[in-house]
Amino acid sequence: MPVFTEYSQSSRDLRVLPSFATPLPRLSPKFEPVGPEEKYEVVIAGAGPAGLFLEVLLARYGLTDSSLLCIDSKPTALKSGQADGLQPRTLEVLGSLGLVEEILTQGCQMWEVAFWNPKQASVSNGDTNGGIQGIERTSIVPDVAVAARFPHEVTIHQGRIERILEDDLKRYSARGVQRSSRLTKVLIDEAGDPDFPVLAEIESPLGVRTIRTKHLVGADGAHSLVRRSMDFKLQGETSDFIWGVVDLIVDTDFPDIRRRCAIHSNDGSVMVIPRERIATGEYLTRLYVHVQDEVKPDSDIAVEEGIEGVRKSEAKARREKITLESILEQAQEVLKPYYIKPISEDAVDWWAAYQIGQRVSERFVKQDSKGVNRVFIVGDACHTHSPKAGQGMNVSMMDSYNLSWKLIHSLHGLTPASKPGDKILDTFEIERQTIAQELIAFDKEFSSMFSGKIGAGDGQECLTHEQFLEVFSTGNGFTSGCGIEYPENLLVEKASSEGVVHGRDYLSGILRPGRRLLNVKVKRHTDGARRDLQDDFPSTGRFRILCFTSTDLLTPTGISSTTLTHISTLLAQFPAGIIESVVLHALESNTFVWSDIPKAVKTHSEMRFYNGTELENAYKIYGVDPRKGAIAVVRPDGYIGTIAELKDIERVWEFLRGCLRTL
Repeated sequence: MPVFTEYSQSSRDLRVLPSFATPLPRLSPKFEPVGPEEKYEVVIAGAGPAGLFLEVLLARYGLTDSSLLCIDSKPTALKSGQADGLQPRTLEVLGSLGLVEEILTQGCQMWEVAFWNPKQASVSNGDTNGGIQGIERTSIVPDVAVAARFPHEVTIHQGRIERILEDDLKRYSARGVQRSSRLTKVLIDEAGDPDFPVLAEIESPLGVRTIRTKHLVGADGAHSLVRRSMDFKLQGETSDFIWGVVDLIVDTDFPDIRRRCAIHSNDGSVMVIPRERIATGEYLTRLYVHVQDEVKPDSDIAVEEGIEGVRKSEAKARREKITLESILEQAQEVLKPYYIKPISEDAVDWWAAYQIGQRVSERFVKQDSKGVNRVFIVGDACHTHSPKAGQGMNVSMMDSYNLSWKLIHSLHGLTPASKPGDKILDTFEIERQTIAQELIAFDKEFSSMFSGKIGAGDGQECLTHEQFLEVFSTGNGFTSGCGIEYPENLLVEKASSEGVVHGRDYLSGILRPGRRLLNVKVKRHTDGARRDLQDDFPSTGRFRILCFTSTDLLTPTGISSTTLTHISTLLAQFPAGIIESVVLHALESNTFVWSDIPKAVKTHSEMRFYNGTELENAYKIYGVDPRKGAIAVVRPDGYIGTIAELKDIERVWEFLRGCLRTL
């Protein structure tokens, strides 16, 4: 239609929400490189999922190309093989970054697991010897048996995940990952520059150069140069079990080829992992095949890991006996009476053979002489394990997720002043090493059972299907990532929840310091919008106060009104925007208006004020009595830090000022 008069404010650009994350406030001096030396605040060695994810997060939080450098020895992102599975908690985190949609729509969602075991023949089948005749399906169970926003796994090529992360990185970094650049040396040299004490040597097609940085993160894999340079020892063991892994397009009559399967036969074990659709319209399948041969590790690896090994030449000779053909032949033996083979000569996308090893680094962090955390390791650099529990890429990315907000808070001067070092940054090793050790313990049990026999033979190696299923089910909280619980530390006050929340079914959502906040469906007061509560806890590096008001919300002198007013006062004591408030109520919708409740709600939580009982009963799920209410402080990574009675604003204040710098 014709426009007769048009007018706009000169500040109209500010009204258009940018398509990228708002950087965190910075109280420390802005970093400006000076002098002839190449210097950074953070250098990341390795651009696999752990390193690339860390770069994306730090760039989103506000580090620019002048402050942040990520290098990788490979010329491009991964093309084939390696990790392929994302667990529910990882999907939640990617969702909090707005990066999950393509993964959900283009990946393969695994909702069920089928268990196949040796088929016991019977007299009615004409076999009077009671022998074993192939395999049979013994059960189908949910792949994820705990409460989760995404109650399934997703398999999708690691290279595609890296591409999604790199595409997002382009919005914050003009340089992105500096590829074909290999870290050749790293050491702490305080004498050269105490403010940038980490000295690193990088080799690239342009030559060798030396750089300095405040912090360096080794995301450089299982044979990490960073770990070895810091003299961190791997602790654990390598088993004699050898597994082959193949990505291919299959031709088979096996009925569960599009389900995740754990298959045990009298001839060995196979795990089937359905994969995503590829450009030809066909679907990939990944097979993990237990190779019936024992191989000890190379002697040089064995020395580092403190385990028995063999000469490198002997180990290489044994591994070379494992071929693609032998892996496929073994898979066929296990799946009898069904057949399985590549659908064509070029149907195999990638294959490899590996040994099962469960090891964790003795340290995750190296400090300088002043006690400042300078060098970190994440991902495979600090823990290695088998891939069958689907943890590798997930635990690695969660290492980076945990480190990212603590590191940026430290760099931006948002953490409380403490000497020596930074007490908040200290919690990275406390929390993630605990999880790594739990991972190794679970993987050792799961892999050992999977490599054994079920339902056939005698002796200790023979397991029942029920035993294997129990390990799978009880470990589901851990493998899904939804049952992770961080230990007591400066950021986790476990005793605070006693008497405030009711129940101990933490996997179903009962609030627990150290555990992530479960998603629930809520109805927004201001417009009636149906929302996922987790959407108000995006990964922007900010703390949140989650206030469960009580049934006295409409009483001006009640505890709810008093607490909401105090929260408003509390927010003003910290850097602007570093803490957000989310408020739930248990009253009937549309029975009150803004003027009936404290002004602080509309001021700080207008679009984060919800009915917490109409769609799903959040109070019941979280274990909060609506007559009493409660307050939970949620960390930037979505984990609960502390829980307080609704009237106990002092506990909230004490916790937050232990985490953040006050004004």
